[in-house]
Order: sequence, then C-alpha cells, then structure tokens
Amino acid sequence: MNIITGNADRKHTLSRIALVIVGNLLFAVGINMIITPMNLYSSGFTGMSMLLRMFLVNILHVPQIPGVDYLGIIYYLLNMPLFVLAYKALGKEFCVTTVISIGIASLCMSLVPVAAKPVFDDYLTACLVGGLVTGTGAGMVLKGGTSGGGQDIIGVALSKTHPNFSVGKISIAINTVIYGVCFFLFDIQTVVYSMIFAVVNAFALDYQHTQNRNVQVMIFTKKEGITDKVIKEVRRGLTYWHGAGGYTDEDTYVLTTMVTKYELPGLIKIVKEVDPNAFVMVNEGTKIYGNFEKRFTE
Repeated sequence: MNIITGNADRKHTLSRIALVIVGNLLFAVGINMIITPMNLYSSGFTGMSMLLRMFLVNILHVPQIPGVDYLGIIYYLLNMPLFVLAYKALGKEFCVTTVISIGIASLCMSLVPVAAKPVFDDYLTACLVGGLVTGTGAGMVLKGGTSGGGQDIIGVALSKTHPNFSVGKISIAINTVIYGVCFFLFDIQTVVYSMIFAVVNAFALDYQHTQNRNVQVMIFTKKEGITDKVIKEVRRGLTYWHGAGGYTDEDTYVLTTMVTKYELPGLIKIVKEVDPNAFVMVNEGTKIYGNFEKRFTE
C-alpha cells in the first residue's frame, strides 16, 4: 500500500511540474512569437512588463542582451514584492510553488525569442490564436496547483480580509490603467486589438481551468483520525455524525465536507491512509451559499 501510494504521489508531483513548465512555455510563445511582433499588449502584470520593456528599449535605448529578452526580467522584478504577500496570506507551500512558477515564467519569456516578423498578417487572427495559446498556458499553470503571480495573488490575498475584493476586480483596475496608457501612446487600433486578445485569453483560461469547481464529499468510515488530518492538511472544515450500517448494524462515522476539484486527490489520499476500507461519495459541481474559501492550490 505504501509503495502504491508513493508511486501515485510521485506521478502526481511530476504531472504538476510538467503542467507548470509546459504552461509557462506556451504562454511565453504566445506573447513573444504572436502578440509582440504585432505590437499588441497583454493584460495584467505581463502587459505592465511589456510597456516597461518598450520604455527601456525604444525610449531609453537600453542595449539588448544577445539572446535575452527583458520582458521576463521585468516580469520577475514586478512580482518580487508579492512573494511576501503570498507567504502571509496564502501559505508557505503556495508561496514556494509560486516563486518557482514565476521563475520558470520569467525564464521562458526571457529565452523564447521575439519573432522577427509577425506569424500572422491579420490582427484578428493573431488575437484569436495568441489568446488561445496564452490562455491555455496560463490555465495549465493553475492546474499545476500554482499561480502565474501578479494580480492573481493580490486579488486572492485581499479577498481573505476584504470580502468585496476579487481577482476580477483587481484585474479590471490594472487593465484599465494598462489600456489607458496604450490609448495615449498608440493608435486606437492597437488598443482595441489588445483588448480583444485579453478577452480571448481570459475565455481560454477559464475553459482550461475552472478555479473553484466545488465538490461535495461524503465519507463513511469506522475509524477515527480523518477529521483532524483533513483540517490540518487540506485546511477544510468537516461536519460529522454517528451512524449505523444498514446491513451490518455496526457503528460508523459519516463525514461531509466541500473542497475544490484540485483538493480532492489530497483528501482521498488522507482517507485511504487512515481507512483503506472507507466508502467515499463525490458529487461535483455543487452550489455553495456562505463562507467557502476560494483558492488556487490543490
């Protein structure tokens, strides 16, 4: 049983690492090879980084480092102050994985070359394809149990202390500033097509990754210990009551909780460790009204 569990854990960890690496690489390809050659701008911290890169290279004429794009370096520097916020608000594990993920994202954006000429001649095609590629990549990163940083960290952290805050509201505020700057610096066509790209990117991300798809779990077990481990390791509350088997008439514990679909594997692992014979019922897509903490992590 331990060997099987260990192999499953190793496979699960490797799949998460693969998602983060491939997702960040896809995102960098979409930005550097599809969007940047068309002189379009992304949303969020990536868009801020692109504007700062333009300012350094085109206005201040900072010499380019051969084989290295400044976009990744700027993106990493912008995210550095958020690491402290991530640690305090979202926990050590999320902070560590996010630092690694942002490092990979920055490396990909620095090393993936900007195409010398646009891959597509048509702006709309570039927006659609670029949005699908970057949105899919960003969704894979979130599926890997981490975040690309930026407004995602700010939104989730603030939502813990200010219920009216959300990732969406933070994104709107940041993007308003970004595209407002673009409006004054560039022509209206650049602004409109950049916004189209941002919308397609958002839809692709949502399709690839549903952040908090709710899952109701009911656990039937004759052993104690599951409740404490779930509260400590998954950080979710449970409700339990005493029941009896209809066939055996033996005493049993009935536990129920709500988790996200990415927390479910960890919950199942805990149940199997405590009671391999436990009976577990899972109901996906359950609606919740009340206090249910939204997270990125598994």
